Amino acid sequence: MTLSLAHHTAELGDVRLHYVTCGQGPAVVLLHGWPQTWWEWRRIMPALSQRYTVIAPDMRGLGDSSCPQSGYDKRTVANDIWRLVSGTLGHKRFFLVGHDWGGPTAYALAHAHPEAIEKLAIVDVVIPFGTPEALTWGGKRWHHGFHWVQDLPEALVTGRERLYLSWFYTNLAYNPAAITPEDVDEYVRAYSQPGVLRAGFEYYRATPTDILHNNEHMKAKLRMPVLAVGGEGGKGRGTQVLENMKELATDVRGGAIPRCGHWVPEEQPEELAKALLEFFGGSR
Repeated sequence: MTLSLAHHTAELGDVRLHYVTCGQGPAVVLLHGWPQTWWEWRRIMPALSQRYTVIAPDMRGLGDSSCPQSGYDKRTVANDIWRLVSGTLGHKRFFLVGHDWGGPTAYALAHAHPEAIEKLAIVDVVIPFGTPEALTWGGKRWHHGFHWVQDLPEALVTGRERLYLSWFYTNLAYNPAAITPEDVDEYVRAYSQPGVLRAGFEYYRATPTDILHNNEHMKAKLRMPVLAVGGEGGKGRGTQVLENMKELATDVRGGAIPRCGHWVPEEQPEELAKALLEFFGGSR
């Protein structure tokens, strides 16, 4: 089907958010990760838009949103999304999906406004609490430590954005062909803009603050239904996502998507869209 996408900009005071919408019906908010933008949802949006109003923002500092100097802890990023979806767009209740860093952002938003979240879906990411080891997969995700270093990643990656970002699209995928050269063009365009590389690394550098917040949040488990899925192909987190969310919420279902790495919305868009539609449409 031909999908009609509308691009918008919301001025929220300390940040300007670019976001894309399509469809009609109850609202579904899709939060992307790193090193991606709203574009990662392009293969999911057609199916969801047949039943829902789909809202896919570029989060603070990323894509075509503005790049404030600070505010990259996920509680602050979540408040950006709340101001956009509830304040600017007027949706008082909505479905919420987060992949990669969009997952911890979605979790923070669900804690801040549980009455507003119909259902929550977390895709191939663990919510960090306790210590950073869970997020870095016991050190297997080497880039977390590298991105935590101040200033050095920006210095080394600037001018080499395609080389650096492509490593992740290839090596964290079960099917590296899922993210095409044209898709890489779009991501490199976004991350080559002034300030975006730094902002992306700041998402990682905020991890100690995120852990402090989440250690507080997890004292009260989320009560809305949660779908937790990961890629099963060895490069994704598999059932680790489900196990992680069972510690943080009372009503959790999900599992692993076969033949899939970390880039679930692009590697297995049909399977993810099907899972989301069944989850959203099912009984509470």
